[in-house]
Amino acid sequence: MRVLLVEDDVKITRFVEKGLLAAGFAVDTAATGPHGYEKAGEKSYDTLIIDIMLPQMDGFSLINKIRAVKNNAPIIVLSARDRVDDRIKGLEAGADDYLTKPFAFSELLARVQALIRRAGNMTDPVVLTYEDLSLDIVKRQVKRGEMFIDLQPLEFSLLEYLLRNRERVVSKTMIMEHVWNYNFDPMTNVVEARICRLRDKIDKDYPTKMIHTVRGAGYVLRTQDA
Repeated sequence: MRVLLVEDDVKITRFVEKGLLAAGFAVDTAATGPHGYEKAGEKSYDTLIIDIMLPQMDGFSLINKIRAVKNNAPIIVLSARDRVDDRIKGLEAGADDYLTKPFAFSELLARVQALIRRAGNMTDPVVLTYEDLSLDIVKRQVKRGEMFIDLQPLEFSLLEYLLRNRERVVSKTMIMEHVWNYNFDPMTNVVEARICRLRDKIDKDYPTKMIHTVRGAGYVLRTQDA
């Protein structure tokens, strides 16, 4: 899952970015309104976190511009302005949530996860499942049948992305944009290598294979190859 953080306070940026990375998110940052608008148009983000008091273009204007181009990514306002009028203005501009500073990172993370679930129309608020495979987002646990599977944070994020797009083919570029914390390099084999390691943990000891390569297209999580 990829998040765009638009925040001009360096300490807050580092704090939030570090927490999101540890939680398995890919994170892009911007320190001004115009830069945030540019970034928002470059990629597909699962959530945007936007400060209000930004240089060159305030957060309200930024949200208005993002919504004006039909970008419907969930937006969380992160601001020291805690008046009711400010909260209303943020929501009316098109934000989905409003969190005031100072804040607990655990609350911000919970709100980000909730907005992503809501945007994906997930019926299960905590656990992603497919056949006998399950991934608990809150507990950070993965099971196949009754067996727990130990995954590294990046492997967990990759499996989460495949589960959210189960039975849909996702390209290497899509995976890089949503899971990795840097831009896509067409020459790298990092996706193939990580998919291989994930297969060893998810599929190797089971007769039904779930992670399949679609030649020339990408990868898909499903119970039958094609």
